[in-house]
Amino acid sequence: MAVHAHPDDESSKGAATTARYAAEGVEVLVVSCTGGERGDVLNPRLKDDPHVLRDMAQVRREEMAAAAAVLGVRHEWLGFVDSGLPEGDPLPPLPPGCFALESLEAAAEPLVGLVRRFRPHVMTTYDENGDYPHPDHIMCHRVSVEAFEAAGDPDRYPGAGHGAAPWQPLKLYYNARSRGRTLAFHEHLVAEGRESPYVGWMERWKTEPERTVTTRVPVAGWFGVRDRALLAHATQIDPDGFWFAVDRRVEAELWPTEDYELARSLVPTTVPEDDLFAGVREHLASSSGVAAAAWSGEAGSSAGA
Repeated sequence: MAVHAHPDDESSKGAATTARYAAEGVEVLVVSCTGGERGDVLNPRLKDDPHVLRDMAQVRREEMAAAAAVLGVRHEWLGFVDSGLPEGDPLPPLPPGCFALESLEAAAEPLVGLVRRFRPHVMTTYDENGDYPHPDHIMCHRVSVEAFEAAGDPDRYPGAGHGAAPWQPLKLYYNARSRGRTLAFHEHLVAEGRESPYVGWMERWKTEPERTVTTRVPVAGWFGVRDRALLAHATQIDPDGFWFAVDRRVEAELWPTEDYELARSLVPTTVPEDDLFAGVREHLASSSGVAAAAWSGEAGSSAGA
C-alpha cells in the first residue's frame, strides 16, 4: 500500500517500484488522500485549456485513473479536500474543510479501514517533513503512521473497515529523496554543458538534515512505465521539464534504484536492503505454507503490497 497526498505523487515517488512489484504479481494499492483540486496547472500547454479550468477536480480524477492503469495498480481515494500550498509572508490561513485541518482521528479512520480491508504487508508514505513541507504531505505522513500503528488494534477505530478484522502491516517505509541521485544527475548535466534544474534542490540541503537511506530497490527496467504514468498527469507534468532532464539510459547507469527509509519493521531484516519485502517473505514462509506459495505464484492470489 503506497499512501500519497495528491494524484500525481504516486507517479513521482516510487512509481517504478510499484510498477515492478505489480508486474511480479504483487497486489499493489495506491491511496490518494486528496483529490488535488487546488493544484496549479504546471504544464504550460494546458494553462489556458477551458476544460481544465472549468473542472480541475474531474480532470485530476481522470489523470489518476490513467496513471493507475499504466502502473498496473489498484487505486482508492481517501476522500479529503486538497489544502493547497499557502504562499506569502506571513502565510495565509489554510482553507476551511481541507485535509490538513482535519483532526488526526477523522483523517486516519478511512485509511485504517482501507488497511484492514486490503491487508497490506508493507506500507510506504512520506517522512515527518512530508518529503517537502506541503501541509497535505505532512498530514499524509501523520495519518499513515497512525494507520500503521492502529489498524491491528481491535480497540482502536472499532468501526473502521466495515466489519473487516484488525490487520497489522509488517513494515513501514518513507520515500527517500536521495541526495546522491540528485548530485549524480546534476554533475552529469554540468559535464555535458547543460543547465541543471537541481541547483535549487541542493541549496535547500544546506538547511535540511540528510535522511538515512536503508533500502534501494533496483527498478531501471520500469523507468519507462514510471514516465508514462507521470505523463498521464498532463496538468501537473511538463514534458519538457526537469522530470525528463536526464536520458533514461544515463539514469539507469547513474542511479538504477528507487530509495527508501525503513521507519518501522515488525520482522527481522538487515539493512541495507534491496527489497521492500525483505524479511516479510521469510516471515510468511515460516508461518504459513499457503502464504509461501502465494509469493512464488503457486497460490490463487498474491499478498498485498
